[in-house]
Amino acid sequence: MRFIVSTSTLLKQLQAVSGALSSSTVLPILENFLFQIKDGNLTISATDLQTSMTTSLTVETNENGRICIPSRILLDTLKSLPEQPVTFSVDEKTFAVEIKAGDGSYKLSGENGEDFPKIPVVENASSVSLPASVLAEAINKTIFAVSNDELRPAMTGVYCQLTPEHFTFVATDAHKLVRYRRKDAHSATSTSFIMPKKALNLLKSSLPSEDVAVSVEYNSTSAFFKFGNINLVCRLIDERYPDYDAVIPTNNPNKLTIDRLSFLGSLSRVAIYANKTTHQVRLKVEGNELNISSEDLDFSNEAHEKLTCQYEGEDLEIGFNARFLIEMLKNLNCEEVSLEMSTPNRAGLLLPQGGDENEDVLMLVMPVMLNSYA
Repeated sequence: MRFIVSTSTLLKQLQAVSGALSSSTVLPILENFLFQIKDGNLTISATDLQTSMTTSLTVETNENGRICIPSRILLDTLKSLPEQPVTFSVDEKTFAVEIKAGDGSYKLSGENGEDFPKIPVVENASSVSLPASVLAEAINKTIFAVSNDELRPAMTGVYCQLTPEHFTFVATDAHKLVRYRRKDAHSATSTSFIMPKKALNLLKSSLPSEDVAVSVEYNSTSAFFKFGNINLVCRLIDERYPDYDAVIPTNNPNKLTIDRLSFLGSLSRVAIYANKTTHQVRLKVEGNELNISSEDLDFSNEAHEKLTCQYEGEDLEIGFNARFLIEMLKNLNCEEVSLEMSTPNRAGLLLPQGGDENEDVLMLVMPVMLNSYA
């Protein structure tokens, strides 16, 4: 089997799907790309058995066939070559691969393409179409709140709820929660599933910058995404998602409205002086003044800053993990945010002010118990 392709074209397609590769030592074949040629079209696949990605491109060839090529050595070779045509020659008996580029010749041993795991096909699927920008925004706004706790597998993914009225994406790690809702995206029937974090990160990095439509197909076990020449299929997390609505407080009489970037800047500076274990900052609101402070008693470090804000409600003192608040503020892109609170031991709600009317973002952060320093 022999084919000719440009180095940059091939490298771009390999990098697009390389995130799905596995470093599994149990199944070494998962460290390979599968190359399949049919009618002048090269399809490249990578999988870790949970998530699979394929892409395709046109190459110069008169033959059909398949071969597994080790990913690391192939990527490193192509990265170091200048833009030029390269010729791949494959011995279909020994699976030896020879790459010729200019005056160079490189030989490596591949594996039988027939041994590569079958890429799953989503059967009996429902389908919806989403603009790439909406999907990218939903992933960006939620993925940072996903839990890494393998003992609670449902929370290691993003919960996707599709209804005829809207789409809702939810992520939580029990300390913070994000609910991202799109009012301009609908599905014919109501359904829900949990998307794993790795698949969402791969989607995020490979979604095109131009606003193309992404076809999403799903059934009870898998979800399939198609855009351009890239296909991604992933196994869904088969768990029951916690009732997130039950933890969102509805009665929050104390409402603080503040410039997002000023708040973010102050928190980032004050957090440097906070305890390195708890990252605790204290927010004290009196009238239209917000005092942000932190203290690390072990090192006699402390910091205080004052900001002006708009505030409705009774004077309040509440503690939060600064890292959570900073992360949330960084993942919003509005000018002003409001922080709605009730008591120092109940969750606070961070809500963007203004922005896209089709977008409804709610971020919840749990408070931390305040130390008794003055």
